[in-house]
Amino acid sequence: MVFRLFRRDPQAATIAALYGAIVAQARNPAFYLAYGVPDTPEGRFDMVVLHLALLCVRLRREGATAQTLSQGVFDMFCRDMDHNLREMGISDVRVPKTMRKLAEAFYGRLDAYDRALASDGDEALMDVLSRNVLGGATDSAPQLARYARAAAQKIAAAPMTDVRAGQLTFPDADGFCTSVEARS
Repeated sequence: MVFRLFRRDPQAATIAALYGAIVAQARNPAFYLAYGVPDTPEGRFDMVVLHLALLCVRLRREGATAQTLSQGVFDMFCRDMDHNLREMGISDVRVPKTMRKLAEAFYGRLDAYDRALASDGDEALMDVLSRNVLGGATDSAPQLARYARAAAQKIAAAPMTDVRAGQLTFPDADGFCTSVEARS
């Protein structure tokens, strides 16, 4: 019984690699410079959520083992958010309430992104990305929608053996939006 406390999760390295790929892609400067995603804690949260949601949509269609992996990546996301909130100075009393709000935001966005990606055309996806990621701005919503759809397709096409090995790649974000200099 006591030894269970010291047992290492066999998927821990995979979960860490998947979440690391999500965070690395969400930090891509192109999202903040060219797409107009606000470079704020909220904007960065929304970019992590977008990429995490795209992976979760794929994994929940793959059966119980993949759903366990999805839950593990989500749990790592929650631990990371908890850690970040504490580093930002949110009090121990407010962290649980804030975490509930972040989890609700994640699940709401997950559902909205899944429905928008399943719809024909990019109107619904542009609307949900404008509302959730771009703070209501619509200038770069078409480019971000094309990127999100391409990312969802790339994740969906990745062999599950690669995903289970922690290998997750995203499209080049620069290829979907003009640079700040070109837009100015």
